[in-house]
Amino acid sequence: MTTSRLNSGFILVWRGLDIKKIIKFLLPVLTIIIFILVMQSGSWLKKPIGDEYDFSELVHDIIENVNNGQWDKVKEKSDDLENTWRRILVRVQFSSERDEINFINTALSRLKGAIMAEDKTSALLELNEALNHYNQLSK
Repeated sequence: MTTSRLNSGFILVWRGLDIKKIIKFLLPVLTIIIFILVMQSGSWLKKPIGDEYDFSELVHDIIENVNNGQWDKVKEKSDDLENTWRRILVRVQFSSERDEINFINTALSRLKGAIMAEDKTSALLELNEALNHYNQLSK
């Protein structure tokens, strides 16, 4: 007897409402809302999660090491920088402009060459370029 009351109450609540029409309306609206949230989340997603993956801090550390001529530390930190960038890239790839991502990848590749040649000027140029493009992500 209780089950029939619940069923009849459920039918009364939904009487006059066509579930198919509601779904046909809500599905596209919710999809658009989700896409907007993903596309606008880049500035939040590029922020470091903890102390381990701070792109800006690593770049500043490498700049300091380059200025001091500590090329062994620069090599080590540049590997950390590339790993950090790969982790950040997974998070921001759908919410950032592809050109900015490609520019950062190019700057990091050129940085490798500058480190191999121990070229202070080129290393500083590429580090500053990578940092500039990183700051432009999702703006």
